[in-house]
Amino acid sequence: MDESILAALRSGREAEAFDLLVNAYRRRVYALAYSIVRDRQGAEDVAQDVFVKLWRALPRYDGRAQLSTWIYAITRNASISALRGRRPEVSLEDPDVLVAAEAAAAEAAGGPAPRDAAELDRTLARLVAELPDKQRQVVTLYYLEERSCDEVAAMLAMPVNTVKTHLHRARAKLAVELGPAMAKEAAA
Repeated sequence: MDESILAALRSGREAEAFDLLVNAYRRRVYALAYSIVRDRQGAEDVAQDVFVKLWRALPRYDGRAQLSTWIYAITRNASISALRGRRPEVSLEDPDVLVAAEAAAAEAAGGPAPRDAAELDRTLARLVAELPDKQRQVVTLYYLEERSCDEVAAMLAMPVNTVKTHLHRARAKLAVELGPAMAKEAAA
């Protein structure tokens, strides 16, 4: 898809290139923004801002970085800027917050462990959301976006070894957290 976008750019068809870019990257931009701002509305706002920036900058794209790396860098920077400009808000009206609160309450009360794949997925999503910011971003890009360590490093502007360290620490933390849930599930 990137080749189609670049071909349209080279031939001066910026509007077509932008349409292709939006279709190819809208979900990925939103997912990265969400992994950083951790709020649906905030992620939608960031994604919209990113695409406005991309529309303005697309004619000047010089190809020094891969198109995806360039887009992710803009998304990361816009997401971080959005975080700086807001104060933390938590509402039980947010379905993600409600699920996390119910899961935490059930866990604190010695409630049941996840019994099916969907519950296990929700538990894993909650645990990933609770990871420190950098670990959560690396896990999201590496596993959900299926990016290599090198690509994640370029997208997050950090050394490859730092990406690997964040992945290692996140895996260890998730293994510890999932251990009791998996043990309870196996016993059920």
